[in-house]
Amino acid sequence: MKVESKLAKQIDSGDFIVTAECAPGATASGATAEAALKALGARPVAVNVADNSHGVAISSIAASVAAMKAGIEPVLQMVTRDRNRIALQSDLLGAASLGIRNVLCMSGYHQTLIGCGESANVFDIDSTQFIGVASTMSEKGVLVDGKNIDGTFSMLVGAAANPFLKPLELNMLRLDKKVEAGAMFIQTHAVFDIQAFARWLESAHKEGITGKTAILAGIYPLESAEEALKLRETYAEFCIPDEVIERMKKAGDGARKEGLALCAETIRKLKGLDGLRGVHILSGGREAIVPDLVAASGL
Repeated sequence: MKVESKLAKQIDSGDFIVTAECAPGATASGATAEAALKALGARPVAVNVADNSHGVAISSIAASVAAMKAGIEPVLQMVTRDRNRIALQSDLLGAASLGIRNVLCMSGYHQTLIGCGESANVFDIDSTQFIGVASTMSEKGVLVDGKNIDGTFSMLVGAAANPFLKPLELNMLRLDKKVEAGAMFIQTHAVFDIQAFARWLESAHKEGITGKTAILAGIYPLESAEEALKLRETYAEFCIPDEVIERMKKAGDGARKEGLALCAETIRKLKGLDGLRGVHILSGGREAIVPDLVAASGL
């Protein structure tokens, strides 16, 4: 079934795609979520709404509704860490009923990394299986047990990918499985090592993966050398080279401006890579920085 979303149409058009991320946090106010979303500016074609990525926050479905009220197309993030297949399918049905048309299927950070160490893992299914579930619901109109869905369920399904996972052969296998399961777009973790990312993208291109899905490179504007070090030490997917950290250190009080300049340079270099369809700006909860990055990079 053809998905009627702005993101789906831009993927079909072949244009360079810009998406961004929003993390409204622990708020019970829809107005707060709308304000965070509006701070992103007008350039992103769609905005990811985080699903408790850094601790308990307003539900991604509720925040997605706030996005639509603000005239912004949401990409609903859903993680398998917190839900079994019953809840995942139920939330997808609820999201579709509210008019949400894009979903990013993820596993989610371990709860100890988001300050919720006493919480239990669910992980009834993994992210690749979840992609398959969401794709089957959209393409065939049925649930996991084969029951027909009443009404129209149409969802553009996406996935996340870590370009720096080694060995490269295993990385390609994981990526290919997600695409074969139905991922129509891939948003990668933040790119700081452009050469390593280029090797990953070239391999994906040789495997024919870039012709089956739209790959968007993650872009993260650092604000300080301390932040860079903390991210690298805490999260395995943040592969930040020493030279980037040294550059941030030398910037001193101008580190925020240097972080934007670094991202702008990265975007310009990435745009020339064969097989890349766009960028995904990871704001880390600092939504107001996105318009500055868009301006600095010429997007």
